[in-house]
Amino acid sequence: MRPILLHGHLRSLTRIRYNADGDLLFSASKDNKPCVWYSANGERLGTFNGHNGTVWDLAITRDSRYLLTGSADNTCKLWEVETGKCVYTWETRTAVRAVAFALGDEKALFVTDATMGQQSTIHIVPIEADPEDQTSDILRTIVITGPKATVAVWGNLNRTIITGHEDGTITEWNADTGAKIKAVKNHAKDVTDIQFSNDKSHFMSSSKDHTAYLTDAKTLKIMKRFVTERPVNSAILSPIRPHVVLGGGQDAMAVTTTSLKGNKFESRFYHAVFEDEIGRIKGHFGPINTLAFHPNGRSFSSGGEDGFIRIHHLDDDYFDFKYDEENFDDLPVV
Repeated sequence: MRPILLHGHLRSLTRIRYNADGDLLFSASKDNKPCVWYSANGERLGTFNGHNGTVWDLAITRDSRYLLTGSADNTCKLWEVETGKCVYTWETRTAVRAVAFALGDEKALFVTDATMGQQSTIHIVPIEADPEDQTSDILRTIVITGPKATVAVWGNLNRTIITGHEDGTITEWNADTGAKIKAVKNHAKDVTDIQFSNDKSHFMSSSKDHTAYLTDAKTLKIMKRFVTERPVNSAILSPIRPHVVLGGGQDAMAVTTTSLKGNKFESRFYHAVFEDEIGRIKGHFGPINTLAFHPNGRSFSSGGEDGFIRIHHLDDDYFDFKYDEENFDDLPVV
């Protein structure tokens, strides 16, 4: 498996995401220019110029028409993907840490940081079909008391919002009323990533406490536990195999004092049911900050502190691998 290396960012990656079709890969980093690439060959299609600070998160509509970005420059921007034009900007009082489109792409959320006397807040906004009709109207704001939210995603059928916090708490909110439904302290340190399964029945959460958990979306109870010896910055679920992939490494300030022989900068594969580690993929020269699986499950991408994106097309051997317990061909016919 020979990865495709993409180098279009000057600083470390913060988020990568595929569009729904999987032909485009979007990336954000601590520089101020999100990029879009062809996922098949790594060709860069263009950049989205307009932010003046770190871009922390991004999201894409299902039809790949619009891109939403949140930045440390106190703005959330809506972009037209085809032209790269910014069609609307929401001004905020603090940095925008997380963004997400709701199912149907008719509304979106963005989360602002708890700094400068402001509390961390979820803002829910309408997304108009015609960008010229877009306004600054806010459908709802949910003020988060306590530790700030570091990640946020929509729950099933847009009824709920799931947030991860810097103290390790995962909280479920009623998206219509803004009421807190439940909160569980699954992790001991910052929640770094939350990514849902395709059917929204469960999600992966990762944390700086060296763990990643497979969690039931309805009860927020931990179903499976994956423990490493390093902070986990991102965790993803394969859409076609019972596998999860973890990426991370120590804090950026410790990278220069660590030998690459420590094998801390690898993508690590685990079996989602048996919780066993089944493989590793090397490549990055620093911690892996973000991971994304291609929608067809045959490749995945990683973005690192080294400023590189690596697209990994998985070999046939990977798809042939099975535990004996997974081989149903030997079962007797009833």
